[in-house]
Amino acid sequence: MTKVEYKHTEIAVKKKFGQNFLTDRNICRKIVLSAEIEKNDRVLEIGPGFGALTSAILEASPKSFTAVEKDRALAAFIRKEFSSVKVIEGDFLTIDIPDLSAEGPLKIMGNIPYSITSPILFKLLDNRKNIVSETLMMQHEVAQRLAAKPNTKEYGILAVQLQTFCEVSYLFKVSRKVFRPKPDVDSAVVNIIPRTTSLDENEKAFRRFVRTAFSQRRKTLQNNLKKNYDLSKVTSVDLTRRAESLSIDDFSSLFREISSLAG
Repeated sequence: MTKVEYKHTEIAVKKKFGQNFLTDRNICRKIVLSAEIEKNDRVLEIGPGFGALTSAILEASPKSFTAVEKDRALAAFIRKEFSSVKVIEGDFLTIDIPDLSAEGPLKIMGNIPYSITSPILFKLLDNRKNIVSETLMMQHEVAQRLAAKPNTKEYGILAVQLQTFCEVSYLFKVSRKVFRPKPDVDSAVVNIIPRTTSLDENEKAFRRFVRTAFSQRRKTLQNNLKKNYDLSKVTSVDLTRRAESLSIDDFSSLFREISSLAG
């Protein structure tokens, strides 16, 4: 069993939680600077671990600071080491974000586990009206997919679904060497800022539409969409193109047109 020691506290690393602890203070400060934390901000950190990023966030003196930690031993460590931080011991995927943002929208931060990155991202997407921004570290390849542009191999469902409702920026790469235990891949930090679009009311239908459009990447939009949508009067986009060639605006325009034609 792998164990990590920090400030005379030894914790057994739990693979099921996807634990890799960031050790480089300079990177932590860089992440906090990227988040542009101000005195009136309310910060929510996902998975503080041993508190490397937690400590850097506290240096920015946000108005309130809550951390969500699933590991009981680490939750106890954070409570002891950082008494001003409100610690919620539990699974981030089950917490009530609207309740936590009752006094004001949140800035979300964290080094999120590789194994549940997508569920976390979509939980944040679902609760974006309660969020100012997200500054998150994740697996490098996933970060590339989030910020991908059309006509690249990384561009797909994840990029379109997030970029339609948020501004997504790839910030910088983080070497695997600055984690304990060292993961098999590098990480990267991204910044996500929610925005309002006219598609907000039809978000679930739009997500289904995007998944269908990418269902078989090598096929045309016509072939992927024809079983589920009436394409007979579509003029906004050339349906002989593949989904990977469409911009975010193209997807929005095509969905609106198909929806209006359907009545």
